[in-house]
Amino acid sequence: MPELPDITIYLDALERRVVGCVIEDVRIVSPFVLRSVEPGVEEVVGRSVVGVRRVGKRIVLKVDTKEEEALFVVFHLMIAGRFRWVQRGGKVGGKIGLAYFDFADGTLALTEAGTQKRASIQVVRGVAALAALDPGGLEVLTADRDAFADELRRENHTLKRSLTDPRLFAGIGNAYSDEILHAARLSPILLTNKMNDEQITRLYDATRATLTRWIERLRAEFGDKFPGAGDITAFRPDFAVHGRYDKPCPDCGTPVQRIRYAENETNYCPQCQTGGRVLADRSLSRLLKDDWPRRVEDL
Repeated sequence: MPELPDITIYLDALERRVVGCVIEDVRIVSPFVLRSVEPGVEEVVGRSVVGVRRVGKRIVLKVDTKEEEALFVVFHLMIAGRFRWVQRGGKVGGKIGLAYFDFADGTLALTEAGTQKRASIQVVRGVAALAALDPGGLEVLTADRDAFADELRRENHTLKRSLTDPRLFAGIGNAYSDEILHAARLSPILLTNKMNDEQITRLYDATRATLTRWIERLRAEFGDKFPGAGDITAFRPDFAVHGRYDKPCPDCGTPVQRIRYAENETNYCPQCQTGGRVLADRSLSRLLKDDWPRRVEDL
């Protein structure tokens, strides 16, 4: 799922291409993608986009209206949803094109690979309706350390779960939480109510530094280019641990380990983050039992 750095790049690209421009037409190819009925999506046709913003992991186009309350087009990309910028009136090949928003200089295409079809579009009227879609997570890049600590201690969970909970922290998901925890030298299964003040400060600094660094790197990489189909990804070769199972940690050389669950996995360095301890992989560790490596030297 695109996270804060990736969404920032989309917002930059959209700001340059659609703000101040009229939505000339909307073509909904897959009806399921539209999750709202009133107001209808046809109401945005013929109106100008006056701003773009992020709400959690959602991308929002603010549409100018004559009425007191503005219209907002809200995109939630979920795991496999992506944007593409194609020629005016164009389409994306295959069956991945879900919806198209036509402008004078090009078309914004919403696509989704795979068969689960989780990406969505909602049209809402007024800031109150838009606020209702916000999970309420803290915006870490504008929050101070005390606000971060209060949010972290609000519920007792593992660090991995807390960082990726959109009700606690906005814009952080599976990939960047791994990178943040590696930078902070903290275990993904450390419980938040057991953290001391020094650990919380370290996590706060690492969160802000990691997200800021990747926003800057992606901006330098893309420049004025609109991100392509494979450009927004959770698996970047320069990541320290995420998606790098069994590859050497860039800091100590220890093979990166993982905890697999459902559709996700947590990647971590046992030397840098868990004091040499290899964390149980739930299903695999139960299968191997006594053969499961418990320390780095057992790998």
